[in-house]
Amino acid sequence: MEFGNRENGDRGTMSQINVTPLVDVMLVLLIIFMVTAPMMQQGVQVNLPKAETKSLAPKEDTLVVSVEQSGKTFINSTEVSGDQLKDKLTTMLAGREKREVFLKADQAVPYGDVVRVMAQIKGAGVERLGMVTESPQRR
Repeated sequence: MEFGNRENGDRGTMSQINVTPLVDVMLVLLIIFMVTAPMMQQGVQVNLPKAETKSLAPKEDTLVVSVEQSGKTFINSTEVSGDQLKDKLTTMLAGREKREVFLKADQAVPYGDVVRVMAQIKGAGVERLGMVTESPQRR
């Protein structure tokens, strides 16, 4: 008589691991992470300039939105009221392939005002928003 011979009807121990429950749990976790990951992103997405970069030569068709310390908003050199900014930008960007705008804000402008302007710029359909800064003085 041979032990573990399956031909005779004897059953030996099974030494295989059933991975189906593990795969089921992993798929459920994957779905949970895929659903919750977009909710964890907050704020307005902007392409911030890198430190210590060479200055960019301004192009002829570059749109620059400026916010002065007094709160006045400009598109290039034309003053625009806060309510008209989104509409004016939408009109100006209508025929352009690259929808990018640079934002210059005085450092004394309250953070809430800068975020409000950024939201209006993004609401106008701008794909890339660059923040204009001055390079630090080297001594």
